[in-house]
Amino acid sequence: MIIAIDGPAGAGKSTIAKILAEKLNCTYINTGAMYRAVALKLLKIGGKFSQEDLKEIFEKTDINLVGDKVILDDEDVSEEIKDEKVAKFASKVAQVPIIRQILIEKQREIAKTQQCVIMEGRDIGTVVFPDADVKIFLTASPEERAKRRYEELKSKGFHIPYEHLLEKIKERDKQDMERKIAPLKPTDEHILVDTTGKSINEIVDLILKIVKEKQGG
Repeated sequence: MIIAIDGPAGAGKSTIAKILAEKLNCTYINTGAMYRAVALKLLKIGGKFSQEDLKEIFEKTDINLVGDKVILDDEDVSEEIKDEKVAKFASKVAQVPIIRQILIEKQREIAKTQQCVIMEGRDIGTVVFPDADVKIFLTASPEERAKRRYEELKSKGFHIPYEHLLEKIKERDKQDMERKIAPLKPTDEHILVDTTGKSINEIVDLILKIVKEKQGG
């Protein structure tokens, strides 16, 4: 069984997908983290890259997801990839054909080895797994997402103005929705789940109900 969870940044995809994976005994795959790991590597190398350069770089790159950790070339980069600069660059990286091809192949290979997979990102149900058994489009208002990010950063000792975070989220949404390759948008098969004002438990219960209905109870 493949469950695809798509949606904009800050909608709660990672949090919800992890809980669902545990409850359904599925393997959780965070594709956004894979793109951010790629973005981080390119930022560290610096400079401009041709398609051939990128192919050569990523043929020698190892990206693994181990629980909550993202391992890039044997280094835990879980915290580094959360940087705003990395997240923004990842959206651009996701538009590069050779990088998309390499990562999509890797994502499909992982899924083939598992009985049940929950994969989240921007284009799982449209590009990576258009035949996914269940397609969820998880969203929330920009204001709600900015508020969540503000509270998350505040709890870690960072004080970034809410208005700045809201502006960045709107900017990221526009970039994701207007990109030429695999823009962020739900298909007719996606079931829209708006998380605005809902608790994590409410969202999880709702999606579990959807999955059970799709699987015939």
